[in-house]
Amino acid sequence: MQKLVQGIHDFQNNIFTSQKQLFERLTGGQQPMALFITCSDSRIDVSMLTQTKPGELFIMRNAGNIIPPYGAGFGGEAATIEYAVAVLKVRDIIVCGHSHCGAMNGLLHPEQVQHLHAVRKFLHHADATARIIKENYQHITDEKARLTATVEENLLVQLESLRTHPSVAAALSRNELSLHGWVYKFETGQVFAYDAGQGQFLSFEQTDAGRALA
Repeated sequence: MQKLVQGIHDFQNNIFTSQKQLFERLTGGQQPMALFITCSDSRIDVSMLTQTKPGELFIMRNAGNIIPPYGAGFGGEAATIEYAVAVLKVRDIIVCGHSHCGAMNGLLHPEQVQHLHAVRKFLHHADATARIIKENYQHITDEKARLTATVEENLLVQLESLRTHPSVAAALSRNELSLHGWVYKFETGQVFAYDAGQGQFLSFEQTDAGRALA
């Protein structure tokens, strides 16, 4: 706790004072460029990963970057998505999974979360992911490779779930919104983006956006 308190002091005395104009400007409202949906895992620092400043991203986090289908229970996820799209008018939604995901490991090994009622219930929103892995990935027996496949397949499942939200569906039909699937490998710093045309995840260097920055 002392580290957090010291961090606040450092922020107030150093960072805030040096960027005071930015924070004053933010009092006029927010205009984030994207909604960034990712896992609650403490090893992911969204601002560090994307090198963004306050006000540039609208962020939603939960266990396993899971997006319950619309109507499956109106919790924070549905409200956050609707507000980002209908009110803030974000042009992009990024769903970002990551390596070594504990939620996805729990999906592969339900016995490990059997005593965690809330976690177990929430993971039911990824039942499609579990079934895809069980029925289509029997040939993968290596635990690490199996977890990687689960992270990737879950990302695609959640993107489809995202499309069930009326605000998202409407914005997509007007070509005012784009959806993106990323996987962040935090031990190497690599980010892989799903390419629908090729049906696979490509490193950023292999994507059109990555090549444009090279």
